[in-house]
Amino acid sequence: MMQEFLLPYYNWIKSLHLIAVIAWMAGMMYLPRLFIYHHQAEQAGEAADYFVVMERRLLKGIMNPSLIAVWLLGLLMLAAIPAYASSGWFIIKFIAVVGISGIHGFYSASQKKFASGEKPRTEKFWRIINEVPFILLIIIVIMVIIKPF
Repeated sequence: MMQEFLLPYYNWIKSLHLIAVIAWMAGMMYLPRLFIYHHQAEQAGEAADYFVVMERRLLKGIMNPSLIAVWLLGLLMLAAIPAYASSGWFIIKFIAVVGISGIHGFYSASQKKFASGEKPRTEKFWRIINEVPFILLIIIVIMVIIKPF
């Protein structure tokens, strides 16, 4: 049974999951800052070109691999302890993770627009959206640590 195989490795899986979460959240909070600076850069100038490279490297080199690791390791933890799936705290956490994943997809699409020379949204929008993953992260941490439901 999968559960019996995974349980001895649960703390290792959870540790790697947390490391991936930290890397992913660092990128999720930094990429919108780069978008703000990109907005301020002269269109098609040297700085704008530099931001395109930085944004792409952050997304492809850190954020995407971290997102994949978070999901794979999270699913392994769930396979090890399937009873979590019916817990209220887990359902709220899962919804928040899906929300952050959706924002990640939105950031990815926005990065492609910036790379093509567009400046999607406004600086103010990027300043506000920058806080949303952090708020969802707070909810996730409280659900996982406190397990209020």
